[in-house]
Amino acid sequence: MGERSRPALFNIPAHRAFSDALAAGILAQYGGDVLRLAQGMILLPSNRAVRAVSDAFVRRSGGGLLLPRLVAIGDPGLGEQVGGALDLLGEGDAIPPAIAPVRRQMILARMVQQSASQPIDAGQALKLGQALGTVLDQMQVERVPVTALASLSLTEELSAHWQRSLDLFSILIMRWPEELARLGVIDLADRRNRLFDRIAARWSSEPPPGFVIAAGISTTAPAIASLLRRIAVMPQGSVVFAGLDQEMDAQAWDAIGPFDPDPLTGRAPAGHESHPQYALKLLLDRMSATRDDVAAWRWGSEHDARAVRSRNISNAMLPPRLTSRWRDLKSADRSLSGVEALEVATPGEEAQAIAIALREALEEPGRTAALVTPDRQLATRVSAHLARWGIEADDSAGLPLSRLPPGTLLIAMAEAVAERFAPVALLTLLKHPLVMRGEPRVAWLEGVRSLDLLLRGPRPPAGLQGIDLLLDPRDGEDRQAALRASARAWWPQARALLEPLERAFSGSPALAQQFAAIREQAGALTLDAIWAGHQGHAAAELFAEIEASAEEGPRQADVRALPALFDHMLGGVAVRPPQGGHPRIAILGLIEAQLVQADLMILGGLNEGVWPGLPAPDPWLAPRIRRELGLPGLESRIGLAAHDFASGLGAPHVLITRARRGSGGPAIASRFWLRLKAMAGPHWKQADRYAALAQALDRPSGHRPASRPAPVPPASVRPKLIPVTDVDRLKADPYAFYAKRILRLARLDPVDADAGPAWRGTAVHEILQHWAESAARDPADLERRARAMFDRPDVHPLLKALWQPRLIEAIRWIAAEVMADKAAGRTILAVEADGRADVAGVTLTGKADRIDRMPDGPLGIVDYKTGKPPSARQVRAGYALQLGLLGLIAEQGGFPGVEAPLKAGSFEYWSLAKKNDAFGYRDSPVDPLGKRDKIVTADFTDWVHAQFEQVAAAYLTGSAPFDAQVNPEVASYGDYDQLMRLEEWYGRDDG
Repeated sequence: MGERSRPALFNIPAHRAFSDALAAGILAQYGGDVLRLAQGMILLPSNRAVRAVSDAFVRRSGGGLLLPRLVAIGDPGLGEQVGGALDLLGEGDAIPPAIAPVRRQMILARMVQQSASQPIDAGQALKLGQALGTVLDQMQVERVPVTALASLSLTEELSAHWQRSLDLFSILIMRWPEELARLGVIDLADRRNRLFDRIAARWSSEPPPGFVIAAGISTTAPAIASLLRRIAVMPQGSVVFAGLDQEMDAQAWDAIGPFDPDPLTGRAPAGHESHPQYALKLLLDRMSATRDDVAAWRWGSEHDARAVRSRNISNAMLPPRLTSRWRDLKSADRSLSGVEALEVATPGEEAQAIAIALREALEEPGRTAALVTPDRQLATRVSAHLARWGIEADDSAGLPLSRLPPGTLLIAMAEAVAERFAPVALLTLLKHPLVMRGEPRVAWLEGVRSLDLLLRGPRPPAGLQGIDLLLDPRDGEDRQAALRASARAWWPQARALLEPLERAFSGSPALAQQFAAIREQAGALTLDAIWAGHQGHAAAELFAEIEASAEEGPRQADVRALPALFDHMLGGVAVRPPQGGHPRIAILGLIEAQLVQADLMILGGLNEGVWPGLPAPDPWLAPRIRRELGLPGLESRIGLAAHDFASGLGAPHVLITRARRGSGGPAIASRFWLRLKAMAGPHWKQADRYAALAQALDRPSGHRPASRPAPVPPASVRPKLIPVTDVDRLKADPYAFYAKRILRLARLDPVDADAGPAWRGTAVHEILQHWAESAARDPADLERRARAMFDRPDVHPLLKALWQPRLIEAIRWIAAEVMADKAAGRTILAVEADGRADVAGVTLTGKADRIDRMPDGPLGIVDYKTGKPPSARQVRAGYALQLGLLGLIAEQGGFPGVEAPLKAGSFEYWSLAKKNDAFGYRDSPVDPLGKRDKIVTADFTDWVHAQFEQVAAAYLTGSAPFDAQVNPEVASYGDYDQLMRLEEWYGRDDG
């Protein structure tokens, strides 16, 4: 059969719904003969395009239909193989199979690791290997021979970094064919090229019996361009482009590039690869065709916009040096009728407004709506907002496996191993929703919660043994004894599941053993729930591929880099949900924007770095080298994103959205947004109603702030026993006392918290107690005990580095002071002594850090402080009564071993803080003569007694309300500010 004298090239403009117009035209031409239609073949760019066109045929047919064969040509960048029908057509002399992507990445990573001049971890090697594979694919797609590297003439212009990268790249690229030959496979891109060449050759002599239409393909690869040329000249063949700009005049079309080489330098100026028409123009050039050879596709659909929209899009996307034309455009050519813009403050508001617009579209029967965005966070938020109305959107792009439950569990396991079961990583793993899924989960979580409470505070020693030590019974008083016992009863079950992980990573296991250990224990921890469902199947397939090829991959990964390695491997797998969702609502990726059109198209996330995204840097080839080799520039992806955006603008109604802030701070509007706004000028239409609805949706009907709380509990629940440490809280903020002592609410320390003042104070008191209880009380022994405390495994290195020097200095000061007091006749009577006394109708309890007998007979009360002691002003205001109350208990004989009656005649704070360039000093809230506004020493316990009687009579034995107070004189930690709703009443006139 002969060839056409003129190629059959057609274009469906941007204002037409591509898939529906394509289906309408094919049915109009071939639908009258069912068998002829079924014999036809339609070549499409991707698997998702196949689905879109298939859906269009179903909508158009209105009933049963024998569809033509829909075949995807595949895209190595998307990890897609060539459709099976084309694979069969290309069979003859068998083309070697393509190497599996994961196996290829493993081998390339090993080669990188072996060839690098410096040691490279397996995770880094895998990333570099993946980037190497991308460049290799591009060279094969563009048919750039390996020998082109040797003919580069600009190496002397490169920096040392790029020269080293190029040298290593050359070595690896030369070795790669040997690896493929050894395995008996070829690259996927190479196989596509061979297959397309074979099909083009076969169709030149034996065209298919039915029609062949290549539709929506914009890939510029020479092999594809050759195949498209062959299809276009076949008697029953045709090529249909998507969104080729036929409105643009010749001057603008020529300004896009690519340009001819300069006759003097032999180099061609770079074309505007970021222009949406650049790829289509290059494809036409490689097909030996021009734009004049392309005819308009005559068919459309009910989803089309007005024809003027294509002119609007063409004008908005003019090359930069021609944008001055916008001033002279007619209103119709710049008005963008049917296009609205929505600009809000935050991504959360953007998602809410988009969900409202999608929901509004459903109010009109039969109307369809779609969100197109490359921002997966935005898509996830919109899906969550739609769920509040019971709408499940069909999200075609899916989510990375690393963000789905199976992936997050596997990464959590890697983090737990890498951090040697540190508290946060361990609890993240144990609490994961897939762990012990099913009936055992309730009991499991009870044990995890007990462990969680015990891990509040400083980190225990590393490894599972550290948790064992944490759960061991404590000598002496242990306020968490019951909690420790509960966790200790549960821990063996969890330890048995975690111990194989710790054991597997204790040595230097190979990468395959590392993945196998994670896989085995993931199944054990989840009772195999991790491998269930479509998400679990994707994880299982990935692990099977990794383990099968790991022996050919890099050496074992550094355990510390394991989480990044898992995140990289899992993040490369997109998991799409099964078919389903609302029939009229869709969330689409950029690829679908060319082929799917809805009545309302929402183009979301129009910020720089999102749409278009930032070009991914190439770690192997400098931009100049890529240009010299003839590879696509890094900005070619921007051109594809621009074409996707222009295609999305073709819907009858379009809403473009952006947020002024992103997750990292202020965001810059996309260049596409700015172009449309600049061209439209006064015709720029804002869709502010959606922003107003988004703000109103969650706005409360009224604002009724809480008043200052003042609970009045009955006398039966008011405490009749109170520690001296709580008296200050009761007087300064009765509500805080009520929350702690009556409601029994206490602030939880963060998990894996730094050792704060409370921990440091407890540690110092413990050191001083054990030292004072020893018979010798040797100053050297006190310092030894302090150093031993810092050598404990639960002490953070930063705390040891920063606090140990100052504490040792203060400890030495204490030892010297004690020895000096002893020489002066002062005797230590009790250390860390518990006492109690009945005062004002309640029992007052307290622990004295130290009680001494002074040389002249009275008692001395000593309180150790790691920080600054209370001021005399605070004491006189009644907000620091602890020292005086301990003296009161001592005077009433409340401390065993301390003789009574004896008058307390000395009250001292021994502070370990710095003063006058030295650590450690004494301070007293009293003075024998009442100087400096201090209370007279002899009157201190009587004055404290009176203060306590007033407080006890009001709040403990009386009926006074426990009102919330704010006293600047008192150091407040704000533990109960949220509970008392402080921000709602503080500072108000009625508060």
